[in-house]
Amino acid sequence: MAYADQRMSSRRIVAIGLVAILHAIIGYAFITGLAYNVVKKAVADLKTFDVEEAPPPPEEKPPPPPPEQKVEPPPMVAPPPIVQSPVVVAPPIQTVREAPPVVITPTAPPAPPPPPPPPSVAKAASARGSIGSWVTPDDYPSRALREEQEGVVGITYDVSADGRVSNCRVTTPSGFPELDNATCAPFTRRGRFNPAQDAAGNKIAQNGQSQRIRWQIPKD
Repeated sequence: MAYADQRMSSRRIVAIGLVAILHAIIGYAFITGLAYNVVKKAVADLKTFDVEEAPPPPEEKPPPPPPEQKVEPPPMVAPPPIVQSPVVVAPPIQTVREAPPVVITPTAPPAPPPPPPPPSVAKAASARGSIGSWVTPDDYPSRALREEQEGVVGITYDVSADGRVSNCRVTTPSGFPELDNATCAPFTRRGRFNPAQDAAGNKIAQNGQSQRIRWQIPKD
């Protein structure tokens, strides 16, 4: 469309230029006194024409699609023949069992011999003198005296082969720790026994003797 407009404009400009030249010639003819016939002939020669618009250029059609090309499948190739090879059987493998490891169990040390049984007592130990005199009022704890504590304390002790008291301990408390703690010391210090004897008359120790000591405040 732009090309047609440009062509139409140039034609109009040319026509306008011709008309202007023609007017100039006529004016000049009148001025110079040219004959009327010349002017009439020149006017007759002047022909008007219409400027037609150029038709639009035809639209370009898209090129046709390329023809489809047929793809031929590949030729069939026969597979090679299957050749069966002989099967080779391997000989059996014989395994040799190893002997189990020898387990050495350490032997336990021999048990120590049991202690000899205590000799049987043929004659029990006997006290030398009065047992009540072994714990005297002089042994009374001062605090127990002030608080007027009285009670009976049960003790257990051992008598050695020489007749002395050892391993004294309180087995039945009196309820007053002052009296319990003051019982074994004088009893062990003053106690004397005739030692026990076995069947052959030998002096032997005798364990597990028991005694009850009464703590009582003396009356004035």
